[in-house]
Amino acid sequence: MDIKQFSDSIKDDLHRFLRSEDRIDEKFPECPDIEELWPSIEEAYLPDGAREFQDYPIVSLGWIMFVGMALAVYWDEDWEKYGKETGAQLYAKIKDGKGYDELDDYVLYDILHLDKEEAEKVSSLVGECASRVLSALHRSQFEAGTADAVRAYQVALKQLYLFGVGMELNALGYHYVPYNPNGN
Repeated sequence: MDIKQFSDSIKDDLHRFLRSEDRIDEKFPECPDIEELWPSIEEAYLPDGAREFQDYPIVSLGWIMFVGMALAVYWDEDWEKYGKETGAQLYAKIKDGKGYDELDDYVLYDILHLDKEEAEKVSSLVGECASRVLSALHRSQFEAGTADAVRAYQVALKQLYLFGVGMELNALGYHYVPYNPNGN
């Protein structure tokens, strides 16, 4: 399996799973403003995520979904303000809220403003997505420590980030509706 096939398989699996949970629409949402931030976010996140991966792989993978969710909220609230910052600056703002270890709680309660029950549901979904991706990484046959393994980790993070964005855009009420200029 090459990296593109690996990325596509993660994307397909997460999409099917989150569709079955009614957390994302059939047509994956697009938000170029947030997608364009990925290279800067990836650069800022990799040292934290890679450091945690060996002992806490679910955290390493899952936390990037929370970052995506937070950015969807920022985009919805005031992109004129937040869009002036780099992805690295926005990631630092999220991480510095309560620190890396509590990034999930900071996003769930302080950015998304969820109640305990919904926060637990979202956290469970993120955990399941991260577990699915970790399983895919293990099955991928990319030898640990190689450039391909690192690249697989990076594309996994990107897919999780994009699905975090997509989940939150869906929760905020953004849905794909085909445009029909004739009103039919």
